[in-house]
Amino acid sequence: MARPFEGMANESDWVALREIVPTATATISVTLPQGGSHEVTMATVLPGAMPALHRSDGEMLVALQSRTSSGDASRDIAQAVLTVVDSEAGTPITALSPATVGTPRLQDLVDQAQTLEVVVHEDFAFWVADDEDNPEVAAALEQTNAAAVPTTKIEDVDSAYWCLMGGRAYIRWILPQDEDAATTALARLQAAGEHTLGEGTTLLGAFRAAGLLVPVFEVDPEIPATEHGPALVDIQSRYAAALQVSESLNADERRARDGIISRQVTLR
Repeated sequence: MARPFEGMANESDWVALREIVPTATATISVTLPQGGSHEVTMATVLPGAMPALHRSDGEMLVALQSRTSSGDASRDIAQAVLTVVDSEAGTPITALSPATVGTPRLQDLVDQAQTLEVVVHEDFAFWVADDEDNPEVAAALEQTNAAAVPTTKIEDVDSAYWCLMGGRAYIRWILPQDEDAATTALARLQAAGEHTLGEGTTLLGAFRAAGLLVPVFEVDPEIPATEHGPALVDIQSRYAAALQVSESLNADERRARDGIISRQVTLR
């Protein structure tokens, strides 16, 4: 399934949690096929790459960055939701029954108008409840925290995430439109010289994640993440205008589009 979260509100944030954000959670309400609603915390990653965890305090967590066995991330995550809801408190879910064509997808469990309120964490401390004392989890937590990439969600626009890697800062902006339309609009901006966030910033290219296009900008690491918000608002406005253009691409725009496509990497 090339675009597993299509049709869900905040599709681009679902993609961000699935593909690019290391430490984040979002609490949603799910409705089971047989009836009944439950609150579930969607998490980027859980200890030991487990797909789900039912804490002793009753909180249920499901990992979005988990293995996909059916080829449809939405169906596999829904399978984890159904499994953890059916488990007893205090149970780690280390394996799932394979999802099949007949099993529900997230779109069947989550009201598609329900917004996703993403909380980005500094580390993986959300793995452990305040009253938990698990030496194995504590060891995994320490090791994983050391490798966590500092990330900040920029609230001025939808689904823009600043991160710091190797002393260099980047903004990855997940675009919710059809991938071809997004690529074409971005190419129009690049041909017009309107494709950056301003002086000292660079559009490095774009990659594909869960069916959406993700432009990547390099920015000054000395500038706080939140200060890039106004520039993102400006480029969002230019991008929205470029989406409305119906004329065929001119030669410069075609070259820009070819360059974007030739440098693309697909995350699966």
